[in-house]
Amino acid sequence: MRPLRSMTRREIETYIGEKREAMRKAEMMGIENEYHVNERQVLIAESYLIDLSQIEKGKIYKIVSNEDHYFKVEYIKGVFAWGFFIGGKEKETGIPVSMLQLKRKG
Repeated sequence: MRPLRSMTRREIETYIGEKREAMRKAEMMGIENEYHVNERQVLIAESYLIDLSQIEKGKIYKIVSNEDHYFKVEYIKGVFAWGFFIGGKEKETGIPVSMLQLKRKG
């Protein structure tokens, strides 16, 4: 497989579809760790489809699909946002930018 960074948008979307199908199968078979590995691969792949210029350093973003988790972005490196969960005990951590709830354009 080619690195995600060298794939076209269409290739990444196809890859995401394949990984979601693998997630569905893993869930049906009750293989939790395989489900989570594929889920993480989807999050990273989705990050390559995001316009990184939408993300502001120093801003706090809600985490997608998690009601009360917020993340303060300190900087972006690749497709990961580095910073801190609000109220979290970790020091600095990195998450795929696809986990940040961004405003939709248009």
